Amino acid sequence: MTKTVHHWIGGKTVEGESGDWGPVTDPATGAVTTRVALASVEEVDRAVAAARTAFQTWGTSSLAQRTSILFRFRALLDANRDAIAELITAEHGKVHSDALGEVARGLEIVDLACGITTQLKGELSTQVSNRVDVAAIRQPVGVVVGITPFNFPAMVPMWMFPLAIACGNTFVLKPSEKDPSASLKIAELLAEAGLPDGVFNVVQGDKVAVDRLLEHPDVAAVSFVGSTPIARHIHTTASANGKRVQALGGAKNHMLVLPDADLDAAADAAVSAAYGSAGERCMAISAVVAVGAVGGELVDKIRERAEKIKIGPGDDPASEMGPLITRAHRDKVASYVHGAAEQGADVVLDGTGYTVDGYEDGHWIGLSLLDKVSTDSDAYRDEIFGPVLCVLRADTYEEGLALINASPFGNGTAIFTRDGGAARRFQLEVQAGMVGVNVPIPVPVGYHSFGGWKDSLFGDLHVYGNDGVQFYTRGKVVTTRWPDPSEPHGGVDLGFPRNH
Repeated sequence: MTKTVHHWIGGKTVEGESGDWGPVTDPATGAVTTRVALASVEEVDRAVAAARTAFQTWGTSSLAQRTSILFRFRALLDANRDAIAELITAEHGKVHSDALGEVARGLEIVDLACGITTQLKGELSTQVSNRVDVAAIRQPVGVVVGITPFNFPAMVPMWMFPLAIACGNTFVLKPSEKDPSASLKIAELLAEAGLPDGVFNVVQGDKVAVDRLLEHPDVAAVSFVGSTPIARHIHTTASANGKRVQALGGAKNHMLVLPDADLDAAADAAVSAAYGSAGERCMAISAVVAVGAVGGELVDKIRERAEKIKIGPGDDPASEMGPLITRAHRDKVASYVHGAAEQGADVVLDGTGYTVDGYEDGHWIGLSLLDKVSTDSDAYRDEIFGPVLCVLRADTYEEGLALINASPFGNGTAIFTRDGGAARRFQLEVQAGMVGVNVPIPVPVGYHSFGGWKDSLFGDLHVYGNDGVQFYTRGKVVTTRWPDPSEPHGGVDLGFPRNH
């Protein structure tokens, strides 16, 4: 029987009323297992209204109340890791260990939110003038929205709502319609933890729901993670409607391998960073830049490792990589591999014909490795979002750096070298928001912020960490002057001496 996924509004499940439904498939089998409600404008308005009503009390609630609920939520989330991971695997297709890792990274932000009390401390300057004090405080912005992608249906929402709620805001989540079930499980856990009705809401939907949220007059802020074209649209539209926006876009993350690097370590890193989670992550390494004469040996080492990766259903413990999210996406990824040879690349590994016995209708694709890729080829210029690794060649560090900096994307990057001086230069000279030194996927821990440069980020502030707290609050400065109690006044005489 096909499962049905509805909305979560005002602390309870609300059945979809629009009559529009979207299919959710099991990527391993290709079968439609679930249908998800697609919200109408009226249903979106209902969710925002619930959040607005809840903000009237939640926005002035005590820090003690907020953090106590978040501590309970953290315990419930920890206890339900496997259940959430199973939902992710069933709808996204990633292997169970990847799904568990996703939940663990989301827990980092919940940890940060549980300690929000120190993050929200203000500043005070006394006696800036005669009996004048100045205080700076931060207050919540109101109803905030998170629009999140299919590739991390639990982690990316947790990059947003824990801090938003801890800061006193109410939240409306619009998850991907391709894998919506994790969002409802999270909503249920928040309710079990004691979160008041309406503080956290989930609206399932497509472009209709997104466009309404971007223009809704009661929405104060929008957080988004997705592709660059949509991030640009989100930023432009929401900003035009007077909202603060952080819109994280796509990527083409480069790994620069210098001649002195440990090539075994570099090859291990390239394989895990390029093919982990089937390459469906914005921090995947999709381009390796080999400097000097190491290119041939490095490609051989990557190929040897890639050929050993076990591909299969995400719920099979032996699987190291699962299928892609949809058949259409699988076919699009394959088209880049087919086109690469026509555009001059050496196709070292072609995974486009891969299938899994017994699961022939799944969205399968194997690992592809392209060598001597040119910077004007489609496989290099576009974000493929699949298990395809491009290798480019550069004669010098300077040439490799220039190649990376010429990319319109600036999300993450890495350098592999034993030379501390070269690494130091790279971290200062490369144009990217997150840099790894002998670390292939430099996703910051929760108390530092995540975000890129150039076409990988639209807006001023990165997500989570200090930037996240700043995004979900607005500053207020209070200047105060009180008369000294010894001065004559018309009130009650408190008996203070008047000779000092």
